[in-house]
Amino acid sequence: MKQNKGFILLITIAASLGGLLFGYDTGVINGTQFFFSEFFGLDAVAKGWAVSSALIGCVVGAVASGVLSSAIGRKMSLIIAAVLFTISAFGSGLPSVDQFNLLIFFRVLGGLGIGIASMNAPTYIAEIAPADKRGTLVTYYQLAIVVGFFVVFLATYFIGEGRTDAENIAQGWRYMFWSELIPCILFLGLMFLTPKSPRWLALKGKNDEAKSVLMKIYGDEAVVNNEFSRIKESLDEDIAKPKLSIFSKGVFTIIVIGTVLSALQQFTGINAVLYYGADIFESALGMGKDQVLQQQILLAGVNLLFTFIAMFTVDKLGRKPLLTIGGIGMLLGFLLMGWTLYSSDYSTINAAGNPSISSTEGILCLIGVLTFIGSFAMSMGPIVWVMLSEMFPNNIRSVAMSIAVAAQWIANAFVSGTFPSVVESQVNSLKLDGGFWNNSLPYFIFSAFILFIIFFVRKYIPETKGKSLEEVEAMWEEKFNVKF
Repeated sequence: MKQNKGFILLITIAASLGGLLFGYDTGVINGTQFFFSEFFGLDAVAKGWAVSSALIGCVVGAVASGVLSSAIGRKMSLIIAAVLFTISAFGSGLPSVDQFNLLIFFRVLGGLGIGIASMNAPTYIAEIAPADKRGTLVTYYQLAIVVGFFVVFLATYFIGEGRTDAENIAQGWRYMFWSELIPCILFLGLMFLTPKSPRWLALKGKNDEAKSVLMKIYGDEAVVNNEFSRIKESLDEDIAKPKLSIFSKGVFTIIVIGTVLSALQQFTGINAVLYYGADIFESALGMGKDQVLQQQILLAGVNLLFTFIAMFTVDKLGRKPLLTIGGIGMLLGFLLMGWTLYSSDYSTINAAGNPSISSTEGILCLIGVLTFIGSFAMSMGPIVWVMLSEMFPNNIRSVAMSIAVAAQWIANAFVSGTFPSVVESQVNSLKLDGGFWNNSLPYFIFSAFILFIIFFVRKYIPETKGKSLEEVEAMWEEKFNVKF
């Protein structure tokens, strides 16, 4: 089938910048909280609230995104997200020492943008992409997320590296937040240049405009007419069908499968590592602040590298094999880290005067973390977004996607909000003080969830490789003996 690959790639990259800001905005909290926690004098609970507050906005944004997307389209929803990102990035660097709640307000505002973008960007890409390229193109969204993490870790490193701790505590964290303004403005500008989704345009009866977009994608009138006829036939069938309840036969099961998969992405522990990597490297591994920022770049680099593996294999190996292989890798990585921490005696005293593990044990823990990150980046990271963008029937996609994404953000908020308290309780109960888990408990908990993920994927997740969105819907209809 003839395709304008350059145009498709260009608009995919533009939409994927929503993912880059997703990664940048959530990743910037890692470097900044290391310093603003001291600026505001935060305890473990307040630190957890500072990190997870944005995720409350993500939940609200994800819930609202379904209605917003249907009403004004994917493109306009992403423009709104870009505006929210920009306001949040600027405002987060403004609060004075007695304005902690103002920081929370701007973080929640950024979370709204993330929630809207996290549903609309992959949906937009899936509706633009040809069926045989959809898996690869949707993984650009996840690639953009990890690029965002990588870039923000570089930015926070170079901003923080040239300043003393006192300067970073006073001002450095503000510059880290403001560095996000650059990709925010780029994303906002590019979204005005992208076309609207042809599927959404056809749904709104704007047939000529839909065909015009399809012509830019395929560049062949016969192919355009065929694709437009297929879209219209699908939409006409959806309109002719009775309005489906999310509790209708088959529908509820599909939504539950997608929602559980979406939430399980967070119970791997990925964002505990990405948000609190600085704390992990400092408290568990005994590294100094300079080493911590350097290790963050290494972590983000591995994340980026293995996302490319997913991009080049998702439409060849398929979704389920990557999820299974990645699940096994994540499990091995966290078990290595957990067991190393559990068996350590914390006999080494680090530069801060606190007990820490030996250098050999630190290397093993680092290998465990990087194994986990690499395995996640080639599996649960990108593949969950691919599955969510393509697994739901056409006439419930917006609602089902918003439910699944909202569940992911709720899970993210729970894990991120409770992780500091769990870690602090571990730090205060090391074996040398009679404690039992010795900093290892969170990683054994995450390992149990990862084990469940492997089982869940093998039993409940369908293979959608190479199928059009309409063929995926037909697959569900056959499975549940129902007409969607």
